[in-house]
Amino acid sequence: MDLVLYKKSGAIADIRFNNPDALNAINREMAGQFKDHLMDCIKDPAVRCVTVQGTGRAFMAGGDLKHFYENLSNIRDVAGGLIEVYHECILLMTGMDKPIVTGVQGAAAGGGIGMALAGDYIIAADTAKFTMAYTGIGTSPDGGSAYLLPRLIGRRAALEMALLNKPIDAPRALALGMVNDVVAEDALQNTVEDVAKKLANGSAKALGNAKRLVNESLESTSLQAHLAREKELFLTCAVTGDFEEGLQAFFEKRPPKFSKTYT
Repeated sequence: MDLVLYKKSGAIADIRFNNPDALNAINREMAGQFKDHLMDCIKDPAVRCVTVQGTGRAFMAGGDLKHFYENLSNIRDVAGGLIEVYHECILLMTGMDKPIVTGVQGAAAGGGIGMALAGDYIIAADTAKFTMAYTGIGTSPDGGSAYLLPRLIGRRAALEMALLNKPIDAPRALALGMVNDVVAEDALQNTVEDVAKKLANGSAKALGNAKRLVNESLESTSLQAHLAREKELFLTCAVTGDFEEGLQAFFEKRPPKFSKTYT
């Protein structure tokens, strides 16, 4: 069984978790398949945007707790092996230049939160619920959630989620800045596709540099250093055909037609 589905449509690669009977709970096999598809996206110059979604009624209900329970005698190896691959996926998502649109319906719990938040543009269905869940089963967060959440919603709200495991519904997630949009569940697929098409039609170099600069700013210790980095990346764009096309389109008052692959 393919636990992760992969489909290319033009410049957009769609990756879907595909274990709906288990609410897409992640195990090492699923994490490995997801990692392989992320690598496919990175290596394919024709892919300009990636969408990440879940089949069925949930995005991802966290780790496969049944598998953990059945392997308690060897839990360090079992859980450690999953977490290692899963964390590699988070780093691939945040590190790739190509923008990632995440569509979330139903449960995004435990590791599902980190997976959702590692996307660059997050669209939640009105059915979405974000729950940390870790301390409720006697463990602490993984998947980058304890790193990403405070940077998105602040320390106080992140601690509320981490300590109390209080579910955050879609409207509150939007108000906190955890997601970009909330739509009706029956509109989620079309909304994800519309945003992905807009990004896929953009300048790949410019979008990649913009993503990199925003992410690097979270670790930068100096405005001066970051300004220098902005200048460096701006100039790498300025010598491309996309910049010339963007300027011409601006003065000709028409939409730009950027190159179809990374340059």
